[in-house]
Amino acid sequence: MNVTETKSEGLSREFRVSIPKGELAAKLNDKITEMQPKMNLKGFRPGKVPAAHIKKMYGKSIMGDIVNDLVNESSSKALEEKSLRAASRPSIHLDVAADAVVAGEADLDYHMHVEVMPEFEPTDVSSISIERMVAEPTEDEINDSLKRIAENNKSYATKEGKAEKDDQVVIDFVGSIDGEKFDGGAAEDMPLVIGSGRFIPGFEDQLIGVSAGDEVNVNVTFPEEYQVETLKGKPALFEVKVKEVKGPKETELNDEFAKTLGLEDLEALKGALKNQLSGDLNFATRQQVKRVLLDALDERHAFDLPPLMVKAEFDQIWAQFEQEKTAGRLSEEDKGKSDEDLKAEYQKIADRRVRLGLVLAEIGRRAGVQVTNEELSQVLRQEASRYPGQERQVIDFYRQNPGALSQLQAPVYEEKVVDYILSKATVTDKSVTREELMKEVGDE
Repeated sequence: MNVTETKSEGLSREFRVSIPKGELAAKLNDKITEMQPKMNLKGFRPGKVPAAHIKKMYGKSIMGDIVNDLVNESSSKALEEKSLRAASRPSIHLDVAADAVVAGEADLDYHMHVEVMPEFEPTDVSSISIERMVAEPTEDEINDSLKRIAENNKSYATKEGKAEKDDQVVIDFVGSIDGEKFDGGAAEDMPLVIGSGRFIPGFEDQLIGVSAGDEVNVNVTFPEEYQVETLKGKPALFEVKVKEVKGPKETELNDEFAKTLGLEDLEALKGALKNQLSGDLNFATRQQVKRVLLDALDERHAFDLPPLMVKAEFDQIWAQFEQEKTAGRLSEEDKGKSDEDLKAEYQKIADRRVRLGLVLAEIGRRAGVQVTNEELSQVLRQEASRYPGQERQVIDFYRQNPGALSQLQAPVYEEKVVDYILSKATVTDKSVTREELMKEVGDE
């Protein structure tokens, strides 16, 4: 194999690779010799098919596989010989007719274009000093959470008189459109809290003032964005029978209430709430300190970025922006900007993401950070659990697609590198309130 570097500009490299047809023929013969004992063709004894016959029947197919393998092998070797790491998949262009190469009539000549990883010296992470904001749940916050749980687990008792907002009514109903009943439009003994917003807009309001035993007609129109296509925007009539009217009961925050939630007593419930709130705050702290760390890394590094890598990142960001725009979810700030201004902003974000990705990868590589098989299996199981009933297919898909598996592994690797840097950097904890921490995270 002969490798010649024909272009070197910034992070762009081009190579010309030539593999003599004699070498290809030798590999073809070796492959046929390897296959011969296993061949079983009609008219020949097993393992006794002549090499010439195998070559005649399957030579081109075998040579095609050899050429593909040699291109992959030689392109990797060309980079290794120059101590270069590819930043993107090499672009391969044959300089001769593929049929002639496969037929053994021409040398395998091709040129390869590839972008390589930039060479840079990452910062000494032990020289980084950052401030980590930490917060603990207060007694008031725990009590507020307790009150919200009580509100969400409100009980009701039968009452005399007419139903009011926030009362619960137990109803039977049958819905119809143009006199025809429709699927999912009927129920019996359905509890409904007036004002909960569970039913179609306007339905609950028309039950204010009903009493047990009343039979009323409720007229509503299904929203245009309703999830059932055949019901979107359609006017409907619901024949409703009120079976019971109940008023909300004051929930007593005591041991008995805690037991209804599966906990031993009120103190156990408060302890569980404190742990949950602490978990939320710890997650927010992680977001805050990671952002500060990434800002510090970004400020300390400046080097050329692989254009194709940056373009891929920008295209992904812009595609997400287009989806948000189509769905009408743009922020007021972005709505007032031109596409040109937005593209300039998102280009800076793409540059930052690629630069930080390369920095973290290099720091992790030098520190020997790796994702273990156990960690990768755990991520695979978590991903598969998102598709109930298809877990095995999901796991097989990722194991058969290294590129997809790498994307699944990347966030785990990044978090491990961040942990490594934080273990070496000077990190000073600063106690703050929940509001201060959330404001910092919210600004991100």
